[in-house]
Amino acid sequence: MAVTISPTILYDDAKAAIRLLKEAFGFSEQAVYEDQQGQVLHAELAYGDGLVMLGSKGREGVFAKAMAGGGPVGVYVVVQDTDAHHRQAVEHGVEILMPPTDQDYGSRDYISRDPEGNVWSFGTYVPGAPAQD
Repeated sequence: MAVTISPTILYDDAKAAIRLLKEAFGFSEQAVYEDQQGQVLHAELAYGDGLVMLGSKGREGVFAKAMAGGGPVGVYVVVQDTDAHHRQAVEHGVEILMPPTDQDYGSRDYISRDPEGNVWSFGTYVPGAPAQD
């Protein structure tokens, strides 16, 4: 099934963001398109059946202009093993805002922040999944 919702984030340093998502968070690169100067026009990185799109700030166009004053975003990613995922992020120097924590609703989550201020949460909660008895 194709992904129907994809967060889109613009970065000052999109190439560094791609490295972080791949190395620290385990995303896989699906596509990266650059202009002649090497600026990332559009990139797609996948994790499980989800996808995040990103690009470089400061470009022209309606989307770039609409996002120009945008602040950081928050993205939640479902992982199988929160603690292992957290260890990988720590090994890559990611800023951790909350270590792996058991939640009242049955999830185990941790929260991190990338170098440009975006908040990435990883955990076992699966939005939209039927409640477990």
